[in-house]
Amino acid sequence: MALNRREFTISTLMALAATGGLTVAARTQGTKTIAVLFDGLYSEFWVAGIEIIRENLKNRGFEIFEAISDQDDNKQFEQVRAAIARKVDGIIIVQTDSNAVIPAIKAANEAKIPMVHFNRPPAPSEAFSVAIQADNQKIARETVTYVCEVAKASGKKHQAAIMIGDLGDPNAIQRRDGFQEAIDQFKDSVELVASIPTEWNADTAFAGLTNALQANPDISLLFTSSDFLLPQITQALKSADKWGKIGEENHVILAGFDGAAPAYALMHESYMDACGVQNLFYEAEIAIQAIVDLQDGKKVEKLLLDPGFAITQANMKEKQAEMWGYVLWAKDNPQ
Repeated sequence: MALNRREFTISTLMALAATGGLTVAARTQGTKTIAVLFDGLYSEFWVAGIEIIRENLKNRGFEIFEAISDQDDNKQFEQVRAAIARKVDGIIIVQTDSNAVIPAIKAANEAKIPMVHFNRPPAPSEAFSVAIQADNQKIARETVTYVCEVAKASGKKHQAAIMIGDLGDPNAIQRRDGFQEAIDQFKDSVELVASIPTEWNADTAFAGLTNALQANPDISLLFTSSDFLLPQITQALKSADKWGKIGEENHVILAGFDGAAPAYALMHESYMDACGVQNLFYEAEIAIQAIVDLQDGKKVEKLLLDPGFAITQANMKEKQAEMWGYVLWAKDNPQ
């Protein structure tokens, strides 16, 4: 029996908690094998991503070869070589470093094995591979535009802060630029007073935000470039007596990025105003389809974009079913 999209998304994610610690596994079904090589499962986003890819490949009848490199570029290159030696029919990879992955791309090219980068593109080179990437700048711009409109509607001028990701990651740069494009349209209502480097490190993020709140106690609008920092943000805002619900005097207008379950929970509880959502279901689908098309000799563009979307307090009921974090949240919070 075929599953509809809603049934597929929920059944796909039901096993996430049980598979979070998986590092290496193989399935033995189907006639072709796809290697799925991630650099780590260090956030809910990546755990959900690999599970959705597994389910999609399984439904298409592929065998799956998996490996996790633990953010070790050399280890991942050896995993690519092992996949090539196994004569896999395609490689889906999440690399740590956009430059360090280029020798792996060249090795796959020499072996005539299609390679697709999931959610994180490589640095430019003459080697050929396909990258799937969220339209980070657009999604961030739309998300921050919404919270700036909320700020403007309050009739007060707000001091804003952004928590920036690792600038070695193109995703972080694009989210920062999308944020800047949005607030530039609201200079009468929003003033940027703090740009907080996080290096995608939770401890660095917490220390940076704590310092920023001490230096700028009137911060009242905050954008984080990733939802995985929400626990640290919650803690820092509570310590600064700025953890209030929408409508309360001490509420900080808050926006995130990714679409994780904690973000949905905070929106549901009225602590968070908006979140940029990467559509993991769509990204997995086009990543696998790109490999199938390349195997069939079809032309595929080097960059395929996930348009994503901004979920806000205004459209939450309409858009929540498309948010992967909502699917996880709904599993634990049946209505």
